[in-house]
Amino acid sequence: MGQNLALNIAEKGFPISVYNRTTSKVDETVQRAKAEGNLPVYGFHDPASFVNSIQKPRVVIMLVKAGAPVDQTIATLAAHLEQGDCIIDGGNEWYENTERREKAMEERGLLYLGMGVSGGEEGARNGPSLMPGGSFEAYKYIEDIVLKVAAQVPDSGPCVTYVGKGGSGNFVKMVHNGIEYGDMQLIAEAYDVLKSVGKLTNSELHQVFSEWNKGELLSFLIEITADIFSIKDDQGDGYLVDKVLDKTGMKGTGKWTVQQAAELSVAAPTIEASLDSRFLSGLKDERVEASKIFQGDYFTGLPVDKAQLIEDVRQALYASKICSYAQGMNIIKAKSSEKGWDLNLGELARIWKGGCIIRAIFLDRIKKAYDRNPNLANLLVDPEFAHEIMDRQAAWRRVVCLAINNGVSTPGMSASLAYFDSYRRDRLPANLVQAQRDYFGAHTYERVDMPGSFHTEWFKTARNNSQN
Repeated sequence: MGQNLALNIAEKGFPISVYNRTTSKVDETVQRAKAEGNLPVYGFHDPASFVNSIQKPRVVIMLVKAGAPVDQTIATLAAHLEQGDCIIDGGNEWYENTERREKAMEERGLLYLGMGVSGGEEGARNGPSLMPGGSFEAYKYIEDIVLKVAAQVPDSGPCVTYVGKGGSGNFVKMVHNGIEYGDMQLIAEAYDVLKSVGKLTNSELHQVFSEWNKGELLSFLIEITADIFSIKDDQGDGYLVDKVLDKTGMKGTGKWTVQQAAELSVAAPTIEASLDSRFLSGLKDERVEASKIFQGDYFTGLPVDKAQLIEDVRQALYASKICSYAQGMNIIKAKSSEKGWDLNLGELARIWKGGCIIRAIFLDRIKKAYDRNPNLANLLVDPEFAHEIMDRQAAWRRVVCLAINNGVSTPGMSASLAYFDSYRRDRLPANLVQAQRDYFGAHTYERVDMPGSFHTEWFKTARNNSQN
């Protein structure tokens, strides 16, 4: 990604110096720059020469693995930087590390920015979504560059904005990745239901997802999913997707998102379900053995209307997606309130419309929802989204029930539906849970009919009642 971002910056007319501890990577980048249009990229094999080649005030962008490698790279570079110079971390870093480093750099007279970069290698080269947070002065150093380097969306401009203070840029990128986990899981479940229950072939799945990508589900992830179903195996017969091991990797940002949701007391069941699904996918050997133990007829045997199933799954996927994004936005909103970041949720939806992995036409709807009401409590209650989710709930319920009856797990769709059903009810069974807490731990409870905090001797009362 670092190499591609450097080439992107150079292509936009900004001369750029590059450095890597592995000198062959530096040489490779310079060679690519020449091959791709004689771009103004200059390679250096030692940090001192690299830093001294940059025009003052210097701006250095790092793309290295989060954690200790970032601190090591900063130490190497800072030894040669001068007061007023700027360091930008473009990796998936934990937001508190960015805040720690910003303070440390400020003490040395250096500016610091944590900038989320989304879009993968292709996005870095052709236009990513950029989420810079930290020193506003540092952002102004690079604003003219990032406005040109970021993905360009015709109706809403460059996919970059100054996110906010401290580690807000990293935090927003982290939640973006959590939403990405949810999106990918929901799409995988749609595939599983269509394949396992509807018996669609890969060719049919390719057609279905290609068609979906022309409507309200139009997005990068739906587009690449359609492509995946069309790829034949170059190592044998059949399609490549069927030869890929069902064991998902991860780099940590999804786990961080779920941990932060818990810390902030924000419900994020769809994102949590996607993380749990990755954990379960890792138990491949255990699952193979379990499949031998739990053999049985999980199928209803009832005929399935393939066309109706495809339409129902499309609607269920869209409704589930609304819930997943609502959860992500609520995590960001809660953190913004806790930290005093004053984040603009509509603006975040705007910069995700292009370049990033979750880019989708759907995000324009989210931006408009927050434009209508910046203080929106939840995306679900936006009038347009509320209408859409009500229109789709019958299909959504049919898909979840059909999957359950056929023994096909849909944790993301089920969690989204449970989230919706809990949120829409004016009374939940939490009254019983609170009564239980007061019974065994004297945690007290509130009443619906009078103010105040109450405690009842439940055990004594129950025993007295049984004796009377």
